[in-house]
Amino acid sequence: MRDFFAQREVMEVDTPTLARASVTDTNIHSIAASANGDSCYLQTSPEYFMKRMLASGIGDIYYLGKVFRDGEQGSRHNPEFTLLEWYRVGWDEHQLMAEIEALIGLLLQQLDRPELAVSRISYCDCFIEAFNIDPHHCALAELQELAVNLGYPSWCNESRANCLDLLFSEKIEPKLPDGLVFVYDYPACQAALAQTKLYGDGALVSRRFEVFLNRMELANGYFELTDAAEQRQRFEEDLMARAAAQRSQVPLDNNLHQAMQAGLPSCAGVALGVDRLLMQLYGIKSIDRVLAFGWERC
Repeated sequence: MRDFFAQREVMEVDTPTLARASVTDTNIHSIAASANGDSCYLQTSPEYFMKRMLASGIGDIYYLGKVFRDGEQGSRHNPEFTLLEWYRVGWDEHQLMAEIEALIGLLLQQLDRPELAVSRISYCDCFIEAFNIDPHHCALAELQELAVNLGYPSWCNESRANCLDLLFSEKIEPKLPDGLVFVYDYPACQAALAQTKLYGDGALVSRRFEVFLNRMELANGYFELTDAAEQRQRFEEDLMARAAAQRSQVPLDNNLHQAMQAGLPSCAGVALGVDRLLMQLYGIKSIDRVLAFGWERC
């Protein structure tokens, strides 16, 4: 991996694993800590620090190292795991998808493995095939009814984003084709840190993509949002959603906000789970087998 980026003149950077702020995403749980009397968090991703570097003009960068998330343990999850995250200045999400394909293709070649089939499909087409509905235009009540019919009666009042996540993970992800699959143009309600765009039919979608390898989620990428005010508003909406769900509050990262105000360059970024990639490359079913010390042995 390091050779791949060195040949492409992408610089490796080091970022803190402990900081005073963390992500506001309602579906990501940070591990709280304390240092020198300050409340702080083990970082779930190097993203915020890398974006501060990008705003300073550092150019193309990548990080390969440990990150931490609470409440994640199982055959595909460990509270401490290895993440490969990188940013390409002046690129869009489709150029970045092509580079991910090149990276995984190189790794397969080095392992003398056959080439993978590669597919790209829009989020909308996934839902039309599975449910015959357009996820960008259908009513929330229809999504809630589908979730209830899948055996989740309490989801009759669930949010649009959560219903879409459930339907995708239950009915679409298990039926994705073999090989490397890129799903792109996610709903606007799942934009997170991605820019949005309008389809010709008036649908607002996010310029976000996810990568699956043999039906295992591997990576999450964005054509990055550069509007500081819009990003701040999304963070504040996250905090309101966390409060409504009775989840812990986290402080906003004001350093990131100031960096974005100074000017984040147009760029695309992606975070790839290295442990999951190893599982797929070697046909291993449990993440513990690609870790020297899984959580049960720590």
